[in-house]
Amino acid sequence: MEEEIRTSVDSSSSVNLPLRTVCHVCHKQFSQYTCPRCNSRYCSLQCYKSHSNRCTESFMRENVVEELRQLRTDDSTKRKTLDILKRFHSEEEMEGLNEDDSTLSEETIEKVLAGDQLSFDDLSAEEKKRFLRAMASGELSKMIEPWEAWWTKPSARTISLSKEGTPLVQLHAEQQSTISLTSGVEANQSSEIPRGPDTPLPLLSKLSSAKPSPLLAVHLVDIIYSYCFTLRLYNGDWQSDAIGSALVVLSVSSVLGQSGQPETVLEALLSCLEQTCSPAYRHVGGLQLGLSLIDDVAILLSLGGPALVCLLCDLQRLIQAGERDLKSEKRRKKSRWSDIGTKLKHADRKIFFIMCWVHEQPSEAWSTLENIVKMEKSSIMEFENHKMSTKMDSKAKSSDKVLIEEIK
Repeated sequence: MEEEIRTSVDSSSSVNLPLRTVCHVCHKQFSQYTCPRCNSRYCSLQCYKSHSNRCTESFMRENVVEELRQLRTDDSTKRKTLDILKRFHSEEEMEGLNEDDSTLSEETIEKVLAGDQLSFDDLSAEEKKRFLRAMASGELSKMIEPWEAWWTKPSARTISLSKEGTPLVQLHAEQQSTISLTSGVEANQSSEIPRGPDTPLPLLSKLSSAKPSPLLAVHLVDIIYSYCFTLRLYNGDWQSDAIGSALVVLSVSSVLGQSGQPETVLEALLSCLEQTCSPAYRHVGGLQLGLSLIDDVAILLSLGGPALVCLLCDLQRLIQAGERDLKSEKRRKKSRWSDIGTKLKHADRKIFFIMCWVHEQPSEAWSTLENIVKMEKSSIMEFENHKMSTKMDSKAKSSDKVLIEEIK
């Protein structure tokens, strides 16, 4: 029996039925939603679209345009963020059947439009779930132009460095001084390939009297993976959040972040995969992403020493930019940032040392390490396939057992 419409309390009835409002558009169905602009009640997407075209089209435009007027013309990052939010939120308003399905709350969107800095941790639990659902479904990724990794481009196979490890084409002194004043906008971002060291790399014997550890090749695999993961996560633009990028490197790399000492390539890769599949990052792609990152590691090794030196130089710039931004950070507790600052300094020194080590290695060393990485990836995939097969067999046996019991 349908629930009746009551416009006033019926004193003759002992049962108080809840008040329901009929859709203001079709006058046939009960309304479930309210237009955010004119407060008209409507029952469905079709009625929302038809109740007033002018109202529907202008609601988000007016709010966004008003905020855009207050932006500085040189604030390209904020303008890009607003454009993404405007398109995404407009599509939600027009296509969503349920107002509660909005990825971000009005309050959160207003904060972003006002220029406030927000991180994933600032979202409510429900907003985090919706945001991750939107990422998983591709709703957000379709608004961002995919980044093409520099190590996959043909120019990456033509990198050349001098005997001292510096680029063969040096910048003039004026250009170098200009770069140093850009606070994080490095020269390597103006070209496809990250720029190599600006000063000659010292010999390892000048840095330490001890013989280099035979595990440095294993540690290099860990570091390359963490670099690729971070750049993939930030779509190639680590400068947009230097502190966040540096923290991602520390969390994924056991060598840089936890002073880890993996002894085999397999151990290093499994540690990185464990972080990739952890609750903090599994929404990004999980095991599938991790396996593709191992391919990235193999590709970079195939490019040889010069490309690896450029990679480590770029990673060092990333860590140093994080250190600089960390010092100017005023909103967080000093004790926490002090610990992170110490880790970043240690990571900076480790990266520089291994960069000098890489520069001194013979070219044939990298093809050998590349083959080991590929072999270990195959063993990981075989193990995962075996685990999946075992799991499916277990489910099938369990299902057969239930069926037999039902027949009996």
